[in-house]
Amino acid sequence: MARRARSPEAFDVELADLPPELRWREWMGRVEAVIFASPTPVARAVLARVVGRDCNLDLIIDDLREELRGRPYELVSVAGGWQHRTKKGFADAIRAATGLGVETKPMSQSDALILMCIAYFQPITRGELGQFLGKEVSRDVIGHLRSLGFIAAGPRSPQPGAPYTYVTTSQLLSHFGFDTLRDLPDMEALEDAGLLSKDRLLAGDFLIAGSDIPEDNSYDEEDNLGSPFTEFERGADSD
Repeated sequence: MARRARSPEAFDVELADLPPELRWREWMGRVEAVIFASPTPVARAVLARVVGRDCNLDLIIDDLREELRGRPYELVSVAGGWQHRTKKGFADAIRAATGLGVETKPMSQSDALILMCIAYFQPITRGELGQFLGKEVSRDVIGHLRSLGFIAAGPRSPQPGAPYTYVTTSQLLSHFGFDTLRDLPDMEALEDAGLLSKDRLLAGDFLIAGSDIPEDNSYDEEDNLGSPFTEFERGADSD
């Protein structure tokens, strides 16, 4: 008669049999191991599965960051979770040794501008983007940004024909080192500077400063849109 497979023991998250100091160290080790093993940012809900109900994850993260002080990598808050990343100062050494860290997701000036509009005004249609820029935004440009993983299709617009809208993704947050979209430059400050205003743009009052896009979508390194994406793209962290 075949033996019955033994059911796995329940994973002990509370560690009630350990003294407080050892319990805390074990929780720290578990959290660090889960983050280290993941190729993407790890959300709070995932980390909560390996620590006790009374464990303060923010304090765990603080202690882990303190232990990493002076190390060539750090624990960063990005895309709604946490991830280990090498520090910027070691990017050249990593590139020289392995070739890794070379930017693999280049964007033209027009790509950066369109991405910025989507980030601030999402969900937004391709037609609305065209109104912003004073020229049609091609499906190829939208397809390129989607292939980079920075945008995705959003809900259908209530406009006639129910066109698709576009929204940004968590991959955009991770790539540019944002925790949430609230990390973008303050909208009110940009409006005060005359750079962004959806209502005025759609009314045709003015275009975004610097939005004279070359017909060939060429990118001049000396051009500056004032876009947060342009600046991050030129110096994105190594993952």
